[in-house]
Amino acid sequence: MSVQVVREYLKPFHLDERIREFSVSSATVELAAVAVGVEEARIAKTLSFFSADGEGCLLIVTAGDTKIDNKLFKSTFGFKAKMLPHDLALQMTGHAVGGVCPFALPQGVSVFLDRSLCRFQTIFPSAGSSSSAVEMTPEELFVSSHAQKWVEVCKQIVPQDA
Repeated sequence: MSVQVVREYLKPFHLDERIREFSVSSATVELAAVAVGVEEARIAKTLSFFSADGEGCLLIVTAGDTKIDNKLFKSTFGFKAKMLPHDLALQMTGHAVGGVCPFALPQGVSVFLDRSLCRFQTIFPSAGSSSSAVEMTPEELFVSSHAQKWVEVCKQIVPQDA
C-alpha cells in the first residue's frame, strides 16, 4: 500500500500533511527512531495477528519499547496470540511488513491500541511504507485508526545491558 493511499485516508483527519517520507528505511523500531530522530519508545509499531477464528486479522499498535505479553493478550481477547506471516500480512492488511499501519485497511480488520502509547504527547506510526511515519497524538491515532478500544496487552522490553 502506498504512502499516497494513506495520505488520502488521513486527509479528513487533517493529518496528511504530517506524513514524513525518508530516504532511509524505517521498517523496524530501531530504524524508524533514527529516521525520525526520537527515542525508540515513541515509535508506534503495528503488530498483526490472526483473529479468534483464524480467518481474519487484528492489529495492535503499541509503543516501540514493548512486546506482547501472551497472558495479557489471551485474557483480553480470549485466544492465543499468533502473528501473521509476512505474506499474509500484506494480503490481509494491505500493507507489507515494515510498513504495516492502522490506516486505509480492508474492511473487517480490527485495530486496538495498547495503553503503552499514552505515555507520550506524540507518537510515530508508519504511514504505509517502510520509509515513512506520521506524527500524531495517541488520541488522534485512536480516532483516525477507528480503533476498537484501548487495551493493556504489552510489557516493556528490558534492555540487555540493564
